[in-house]
Amino acid sequence: MQPKVELARIRDFGEIINDTFLFVKQNFKPLLKYFFIFCGFFVIGGVISASLLQLKMTNAMTNLSSGTYNSMEYKPSVWSFFGIEYFFTIIFALFSFVTIQVTVLSYIALYKEKEKQVPTTEEMWGYIKYYYLRVLGSTILLNFLLGFAFLFCLVPGFYLAPIFALVFPIMVMENSSFGYAFSRCFFLIKENWWVTFGTLIVIWIIFYVCMMVITIPASMINVVSLLLHPQKGFSSLSVPAAIITAVLQHLCQIFTILPITTLCLCYFNLTESKDGTSLLDRIDKLGTTNPDSDLPVEEY
Repeated sequence: MQPKVELARIRDFGEIINDTFLFVKQNFKPLLKYFFIFCGFFVIGGVISASLLQLKMTNAMTNLSSGTYNSMEYKPSVWSFFGIEYFFTIIFALFSFVTIQVTVLSYIALYKEKEKQVPTTEEMWGYIKYYYLRVLGSTILLNFLLGFAFLFCLVPGFYLAPIFALVFPIMVMENSSFGYAFSRCFFLIKENWWVTFGTLIVIWIIFYVCMMVITIPASMINVVSLLLHPQKGFSSLSVPAAIITAVLQHLCQIFTILPITTLCLCYFNLTESKDGTSLLDRIDKLGTTNPDSDLPVEEY
């Protein structure tokens, strides 16, 4: 049987990616369970709002192509194409992302604290309640800062993105405030920016490839429908196709577990290289730990 992943240790680029998949594989069932328990409400809400939005936009495009919008009695507006459905889609997307992030971070923090044991639902709920608003507020603030940074020729945004991403594991793993996490992320990533950036880029590419594999078949249904009934235009897109597309797109949020896990492993890699906290913990346990315990073989 393959030993469980040791979270707190130094890794290179390849080891971070490999251990990401190994950790998710070893903990897939509990991670999937907690995904649906804590994130299910927002996923369902996102599916409903996205389905209504897609149907509304389809109807609007159908009326536009049929000439309905050329009449003097009706003038289209941006609200005609988007409206309140678009607002709720954005809201549910934000809360879904934050909930998934807090859920995975809480799971990993408890998993490490319990020495590789799966946390209970009560323990998970306690962590999620404690950190949720903190992570939500930090997400909104950091997105505004990143958006502002991307306005300056994109370079500052790309530079800050991997740094700001470390704020969330720092907040949960170290139970810190936003201010402390914000300053510490710059300290941790110093001299390790390229490794962290490259690792996160690779895992996000894998994430989007996984999404495409799932969502492309649904998109092909819509394309085939348009090709078979060109005279009907957008009206040929059926309600079931819109719902299926929305369901698949939101279920693909499960794959977000991968980049969040990678981010945590990057955090542990940086903290071990900077602080060596795991090594210090083992030194403190000398004489009290069972010599036959499952400790990883490492070199420092």
